[in-house]
This record gives sequence, structure tokens and C-alpha cells, in this order.
Amino acid sequence: MAKLTFQEEECKGCGLCVHACPKGLLSLSVQRLNKKGHTPVELTKPEDCTGCASCATMCPDCVITVEK
Repeated sequence: MAKLTFQEEECKGCGLCVHACPKGLLSLSVQRLNKKGHTPVELTKPEDCTGCASCATMCPDCVITVEK
């Protein structure tokens, strides 16, 4: 199982990583805002993540780290 780490305070909630995930495992938070007022991304089903890193590759601000 892969481990994803998000720098939530740097995330601007653009959603590019959400659309890049081939398994649809990412979503923008509907309950939280970061200090800048953006909705950070979150992994909805960590046990299903394969660590393909499509999300990290797509992120324009490099706030996603993938560890296998």
C-alpha cells in the first residue's frame, strides 16, 4: 500500500490531482479550509491507492508526496 502525504497549507484546491487519479480516490475537502481559505485535497480510500503518482505529477505546486 502506498502512502500519500499532502502539504495541506500549501494546497490551493485546484482539483487537478483529483481528476488525474485513475482510481478516483482523491477529493477536495468539504469540511475543512486551510489557512489561505482553500479546500485541501484528501485521500478518500488510502487502502486502494497503488502509488502511481499521477496526482503528484499533475500538482502544479508539488504539495503531494508519494511513498511506496
